[in-house]
Amino acid sequence: MTQGDDEVRLVRNGHILEITINRPKVNAIDAATSRKLGEAFVVLRDDPELRVGIITATGKKVFCAGWDLKALDSGDQALDNWWEGEDADLGGFAGITEMWNLNKPVIAALNGLTIGGGFEIALASDLIIAADNVQFALPEMPLGIVPDAGALQRLPRRLPHNIALEMLFLGRWMPADEAKMHGLVNAVVPHDQLMDKAREWATRLADSAPLALQTVKEVLRAVEGDTIQNAFQTMRTSDLPIYRKMLNSEDAKEGVNAFVEKRKPVFKGK
Repeated sequence: MTQGDDEVRLVRNGHILEITINRPKVNAIDAATSRKLGEAFVVLRDDPELRVGIITATGKKVFCAGWDLKALDSGDQALDNWWEGEDADLGGFAGITEMWNLNKPVIAALNGLTIGGGFEIALASDLIIAADNVQFALPEMPLGIVPDAGALQRLPRRLPHNIALEMLFLGRWMPADEAKMHGLVNAVVPHDQLMDKAREWATRLADSAPLALQTVKEVLRAVEGDTIQNAFQTMRTSDLPIYRKMLNSEDAKEGVNAFVEKRKPVFKGK
């Protein structure tokens, strides 16, 4: 089933929601598009029938060039304290960079150049599959601004520190193969195989127990920054409702029963 408008397209395929940015030529994001993406991720978050999301874009050259600079230049979009105009429930820039309660996994299927805010969308995703023509860059510095919607916060945790600084300070471009070597992306595939690979992974995730999938994100977020010892205590004593629900779920019993009976489990998310 297809939803959304022409700029942000939503396609439901069973338990999977595909979100596609469609703003040619470079899929730049203005404030209205950012809100629409936030609304799309709210659908993914809140619909119990949806288990996995895919974020991608139209075209073969550019996944997303980030903020729409024409909107910034015209004054249609604020730069100073830009986050104050955001609906907190809609997840910050592009709807995913600050959606802390989105526990369902998101796969970024990058179809082309992943630049600035587009790179920040990818960094906020859980798994990244890149077409072989993809390059990553943060071109903000020559514009007199910084990538403050996730790259400053996340990139130095994903790359060797000095390489992250090369990208932040010098605007260094990184091809997909190098990004994979550093573990920044999970897979690099020919462009014509990109969506097949993303859908294959999404289907595998959707076949898993939904509460177990969501528990992984909930716990990882809660223990980030903890020592290993403290991480055990956080997991056992903090308010982690999905984890608690998973431990006592019908799906947990079903998974064990299916293993013993040598059959495929049927998970219901409860």
